[in-house]
Amino acid sequence: METLTTVVLDNGGSTIKAGVVGNDETVRIIPNAVVRSKGDKTTYIGHEIARCSDFSSLHYRLPFEKGYLVDWDTQKAVWDGLFSTEALSVNAPESSLIITEPYFNLPNIRDVYDQFVFEEYEFQSYYRCTPAAMIPYGAIFAAEGLNTPECALIVDSGFSFTHVVPLINHQIQWYAVKRMDVGGKLLTNQLKEVVSYRQWNMMDETYIMNHVKEACCYVSTQFIADLETCRSSPKKNSIVMEYLLPNFAINRGGEIRRPGYELSPTDQVLLMENERFTIPELLFRPDDIGLGQTGLPGTIAASIALLPEDLQGMFWANIGIIGGNTKFSGFHERLMTELRSLAPVDFEINIFKSDDPVTESYRSALAFAKHPNCPSHLLTRAEYLEHGSSAVRRKFDHWDNGKLVEKNKSVRQEDVEPRLAKKPSRARLRSGASSTFRRR
Repeated sequence: METLTTVVLDNGGSTIKAGVVGNDETVRIIPNAVVRSKGDKTTYIGHEIARCSDFSSLHYRLPFEKGYLVDWDTQKAVWDGLFSTEALSVNAPESSLIITEPYFNLPNIRDVYDQFVFEEYEFQSYYRCTPAAMIPYGAIFAAEGLNTPECALIVDSGFSFTHVVPLINHQIQWYAVKRMDVGGKLLTNQLKEVVSYRQWNMMDETYIMNHVKEACCYVSTQFIADLETCRSSPKKNSIVMEYLLPNFAINRGGEIRRPGYELSPTDQVLLMENERFTIPELLFRPDDIGLGQTGLPGTIAASIALLPEDLQGMFWANIGIIGGNTKFSGFHERLMTELRSLAPVDFEINIFKSDDPVTESYRSALAFAKHPNCPSHLLTRAEYLEHGSSAVRRKFDHWDNGKLVEKNKSVRQEDVEPRLAKKPSRARLRSGASSTFRRR
């Protein structure tokens, strides 16, 4: 039997991370949107946005709304371009698909996923799961001489939401999953409102302000002190940063002003003061803008508190962070500091991060596709045509599977393979009480 080509699709609300398992596994990152440019009056679909020459006042049409895929016409247009010869050059009827879906995805939306994969594109087989479910197959927890931990806690801070997802033996413990309604979209929108009130009207400049957020913002480890610095010496302190707004007339994108750069009469400067750290602060203090939710450290502690008491120490010791919001400078240092104050004193805290948290789920899915057990997880088109969506519900791990929830609640220490049976624990290999690891 001819081997099928495996396509990996990390289908996010902001971008799609895609590639094909094989010789060239380079990730393609494309915006998951259809965009209309006011400057050149052209519509760009997904991968075509790189051709845009004027990013001012872009109008976005997104397939995802409030974290769920609801505009299937737009999503199909983006997928069509991605599978075409201009991008991945995928022949769907001769391929297998691994795709990610949102956490707590609704049953009706899941059924449409199945219909598109098997009826519209006619893939031969596919596997659908959440991004966190792939992480144990990747290298984020990898350390020399150690296996992937049986218990892990994944913090996925993405475009729409921030989720805290505990796993035991690769199985998501849905009853302990927590969600914060703070994601990259909310942070960008908040930055647009603040800047529009204080300086320039940027309410229509989503693309530009998203770049400003990524280039200038950071998570403060001394929030009160930084606020006082900005208050005592406005516009002349170590925190102020000047961002040169793009000038598409001369084909120059936005950038941070370099030392010694002489401003021209046409340059427009955006001063970033306390906005640099007050915007990312919403991840830790959502109540600053009236959200009745606890911050990320408290959400992590609440999730672990719902797990079996004799396993909680293993979750504190194996926290992995993924998603674009975790790229903010100072994020993991601040998270470590606040978690230490919430965790029991006798528990070790370790935060594991990736070199590129945006593509970590994609790389983990690639590793899953090469795993010997991968074929047993796939649902074939023949099974779907014979049994319909009921076959999918039996095959895949879903949050509303009642039997799975009850089974997960009964997990105890004796059900988890002891790590000392094969290799030493991380606690024995480290002298410090807490540390942060970077994937090499």
